[in-house]
Amino acid sequence: ALASVYARIERFSRLAIFATILTFALLRLFGIELNLSAQVTIALIGLLIGIPHGAIDHLISIPAKPRGRFILYIAIYVAIALISLWAIATWNLRGFQIVLIMSSLHFGYGDAAYRNEWREISGLQKYPWYIESSYALPAGFLPVLLPLTDPRSGDALRRIHPALESWAGSYSAQLRTFTIAVGVLCLLFMFVTKNLAFALDLLLLASLSLIAPPLVAFATYFGFWHATRHTARLVSKLPKAQELAAAGEAMGAIRAAAIPGLYAVVGSAVVASALMLSDRRHFSSGLLWSGLVLIWALTVPHMLSTSRFDSRAIRR
Repeated sequence: ALASVYARIERFSRLAIFATILTFALLRLFGIELNLSAQVTIALIGLLIGIPHGAIDHLISIPAKPRGRFILYIAIYVAIALISLWAIATWNLRGFQIVLIMSSLHFGYGDAAYRNEWREISGLQKYPWYIESSYALPAGFLPVLLPLTDPRSGDALRRIHPALESWAGSYSAQLRTFTIAVGVLCLLFMFVTKNLAFALDLLLLASLSLIAPPLVAFATYFGFWHATRHTARLVSKLPKAQELAAAGEAMGAIRAAAIPGLYAVVGSAVVASALMLSDRRHFSSGLLWSGLVLIWALTVPHMLSTSRFDSRAIRR
């Protein structure tokens, strides 16, 4: 039953990425360029769609009883998020660079853990660590670094926050070349070792990052790939979702895993708007910047919370 959930999510995430690639390939073929305002709007939608997957860490990371320990976990979680929010808002460039590295590792190894969990519940042996890492590193860094080193990203980064425009300094071209080279080597390795599912994933992620506009590429990946695959992993940790999966209702199980986190969409929109309006010094760039800072800040404790599940899934 759980294997069916993972299979549906894989098909959905791949179709979403393929549809985005096809759409923007056709737009480029006919010389149609999506204006920056439309890209920002799509990016906001993608980010909002991706928020719920990390909003129920308190339900899956620690038992609700004893109550005191549960409340302490939430307090520490919120404290880490607030400290991260302050740090990123204060040190824009350095905070952005650190979050990029952390997020890329989190994305890649989270996707690798997703694949290993699927194999485990299907009664198959997990991948060895070198296969996992050869997939995880490019799977995490391709959809992050390629859009950010794309020549088209200058206007978008300036729109988000002026300090981010030259985030890689004079090393942008070298970083892009290195990322592509590592991606190609890992892709070839996947073909040689006959891990075709991993190879297809890397091809899709690289194509998305090279063809779609930078903001759209990342937002599509975050909302329709990483977030949905993480949601599939939540099904086995939530009783109601488990029951629906066991009854053969894969889509119902996925909804049951996503709905508990929907409150975070409204909450994040409200908080991001409040930051933009109340603190013009740090958030004057607009709603996308305040929303990104908030998501990055929440990502720090989220990564810490899920690292235990990821490492357990990846270990053979």
